[in-house]
Amino acid sequence: MSLSRRDFARRSAYTGAGFALVGSAGVLATAPGALAAEATEEGVASTEGHGHGGSSLGYGPLIADPKGILALPKGFRYKIITRTGETKLESGESTPSNHDGTATFEGSRGATLLVNNHELGGPRGNWPHPVPLTEGLVYDPAASGGCTVVEVAKHGDHVTEWVGIAGTSTNCAGGRTPWGTWLTCEETEDKAGTNGMTKDHGYVFEVDPHDRRANRDPKPIKALGRYAHEAVVVDPGRGHLYLTEDASGPNGLLYRWVPPRGFEHGRGKLDTLEDDAGVLQAPKCYDSGGNFVDDLSRATKTGTVYGVDWEPVPDRDAKSVSVRKQFKDGEITRARKLEGMWWADGGAYIVSSFAREESPVQHDGQVWFYDPKRRTLTLKMLLGVNPDPSKDGAFDGPDNITVSPYGGLVIAEDGEGVQHLFGATEDGRTYPIARNDLNIGSAEEPEFSEFTGVVFSPDGSTLYANIQVPGIMLAITGPWRRQR
Repeated sequence: MSLSRRDFARRSAYTGAGFALVGSAGVLATAPGALAAEATEEGVASTEGHGHGGSSLGYGPLIADPKGILALPKGFRYKIITRTGETKLESGESTPSNHDGTATFEGSRGATLLVNNHELGGPRGNWPHPVPLTEGLVYDPAASGGCTVVEVAKHGDHVTEWVGIAGTSTNCAGGRTPWGTWLTCEETEDKAGTNGMTKDHGYVFEVDPHDRRANRDPKPIKALGRYAHEAVVVDPGRGHLYLTEDASGPNGLLYRWVPPRGFEHGRGKLDTLEDDAGVLQAPKCYDSGGNFVDDLSRATKTGTVYGVDWEPVPDRDAKSVSVRKQFKDGEITRARKLEGMWWADGGAYIVSSFAREESPVQHDGQVWFYDPKRRTLTLKMLLGVNPDPSKDGAFDGPDNITVSPYGGLVIAEDGEGVQHLFGATEDGRTYPIARNDLNIGSAEEPEFSEFTGVVFSPDGSTLYANIQVPGIMLAITGPWRRQR
């Protein structure tokens, strides 16, 4: 049953929908419970000192790394788990490059398993270190991307890495399932005959980190649609899947997939679906006054709440027209750079990384929360446009996110200039956790790759994150504590 604009407007009169909970128009406010950054005079979040809102917040200032890789607070340390061109797969090939979305799983004998995407697009000849075409695990032999599975022994003293899936393209983010597998997402719309591909791409695939045999003969889950996928989460109660699209011209969409009646999730079950199983839908949002909202960038105050209806996708496989282009103006709500997602607190946290001239309102990052029970989207964090990304001291361009066992969120930056991992507490304060010190540019024109794949180990003791280029997986340990 859809939530009518009249019903939503009536409900909003009592809930205060659209009212800014805290903050101001620069950098604003809440996540899981509350997420925010305190505004400076320039209207952006500062990373100086111990964080925002008190000297006890965070872990102290970041200390430059003499090895030029990762700046961390005092008492923290990092270990390189995999590095392209240096570490090897168990088959002898190099670790593939361009690390991206990652999830952790409990392994045997206290080990941690990680599934690591490699965002490699186009022909294999474009990349020095594509994902190896391991027999039985290849979808399209012309494609460069895929996933590797990394096993880190209990005490971190031994690492093994092998291919989970190969022959996929531009594996960006994805999502962990409640049944213990990884859904890897292709951020491309390349069809057979384009960029040297021999099969259509732009799909989601399931990878099982525990059972190598389950990954043989990979099959795209076409029921979830073909478009520039970014991330996916699973509603464990309702069985719905929510998916983000990172695209422009026009801006991309948030999607919901509703399973067919009687379908039960589980290992390998998605692979059994017919190509047109269930219903793929896109959101149509409206404000507390019942007015249609064309783009999520319209929200300029945290605490803004939009009601959501879901409209069916006409042709989910995009046989002739990209999915996002199948809707006319006024039919659905768009957003720029829809990126990472995480399921927690009974709903989905969703990132819009930035918005520029292609969007109604510019910003340097939003985090939304979709509540499936209320059928609402609430703006939890808004970052104003960073006036000088080359200077350390501001957060912008949120991408991958994870919920921290120590409260709040941990967010990976994919912005301009300096790149951070930063935390955000439940009462609206932010603090730096790490800074990428690996300059892949020059001394005159420094360049720092984005952070990706931020996720805690199952026991919460280790924070894993990647530096995408050249491709480094890092394990960060230290005196973690509850951030209040």
